[in-house]
Amino acid sequence: MKRVVVGLSGGVDSSVAAYLLQQQGYEVIGLFMKNWHDDSVTISNECPWLEDSNDAMLVAEKLGIPFQVVDLSKEYQERIVDYMFNEYERGRTPNPDVLCNREIKFDVFMKIALELGADYVATGHYCRRGVVQDVHGNDVYQLKAGVDNNKDQSYFLCQLSQKQLSKALFPIGELTKPEVREIAKELDLVTADKKDSQGLCFIGKVRLPEFLQQKLQPKEGVIVQVDKSNQTYNKEIPVFETKEEELAFYSQKYSYTITSGKIVAKHQGAHYFTKGQRKGLAVGGTQEPLFVIETDVKENIIYAGEGKQHPGLYRKVLFVSNAELHWIREDLSLKTGESKDVLARIRYRQPLEKATLYQVEGGMYVEFQNPQSAIQEGQFVAWHLEDELLGSGVIA
Repeated sequence: MKRVVVGLSGGVDSSVAAYLLQQQGYEVIGLFMKNWHDDSVTISNECPWLEDSNDAMLVAEKLGIPFQVVDLSKEYQERIVDYMFNEYERGRTPNPDVLCNREIKFDVFMKIALELGADYVATGHYCRRGVVQDVHGNDVYQLKAGVDNNKDQSYFLCQLSQKQLSKALFPIGELTKPEVREIAKELDLVTADKKDSQGLCFIGKVRLPEFLQQKLQPKEGVIVQVDKSNQTYNKEIPVFETKEEELAFYSQKYSYTITSGKIVAKHQGAHYFTKGQRKGLAVGGTQEPLFVIETDVKENIIYAGEGKQHPGLYRKVLFVSNAELHWIREDLSLKTGESKDVLARIRYRQPLEKATLYQVEGGMYVEFQNPQSAIQEGQFVAWHLEDELLGSGVIA
């Protein structure tokens, strides 16, 4: 009988994952990860992790499986929270959920599970694991999209390695969310109607802006509105000798100075804002809402443009340095000079878009067929072939 440790989060997805594994004949152990205990940064005086761990315990009791809470808050602080603040201070936008899976659930947590004699670690992610053979007949693990198009969470696992995938199970990947809720209702689980958590990965009810404001000091600066007719957007296009020159040209972000537009308002810190953001600018008197088109954390200036079609929001090429490049399917990785047509996305909820990967000496260019809105440094681009996620990288 193989032993599986399930990360019980106190939500419906991991609850049903544990039940399905039981049905498949595994010996199941439930562990709840306590990743945060600084109560000064939750929004309300509720204690979300206590409520969640209590629900997880009730589910374990109902299923008749062993349960315990593991405190990973020290590792979470060092690997996720400190990294996040550091990235925001540099004017980049990290994705804590992707990091949490790579660094916490499938690393620190996985090590604990394996010490408990587990063969596998399971989570309630909507994705699937496949196995194929490489040319040498060795097993190669695939990360595939969940069957529920509306809930596919493979993006959040885009940084997993072959080693991590070899020990991972995703029991609900073949189900839709309504089917999962239905199973939970039939079992009368306390989590059956519980709303999905909207907070940071395993921190609970924490909204990011409030979280950042409690750690990064406010600093007053100006918001500069840049007109869409600005000459920055009408640069002369040079004649390119090579494809790489062309990609390098189009991957450059627009650069602005305080004289690029008119000062329309003040803000409390450029590091609180990210490209594409609309909320929180508090500027009135424009026909269409303003969007952040760039942040300059050094000069503490936010550049904004009117309307979601503003040219300052769009680019079709991005770059990932070799140091930040990650292939789940190492056997399909590109050599310098090679290219590959894929489907790619730069954020979780975005539909997959046609793109081409170009591997060059220093890294990889991703050229989208259509311009993408708000390509933001620090976030992850992930690329697929059909329903399989092949790799990802941090946008430079």
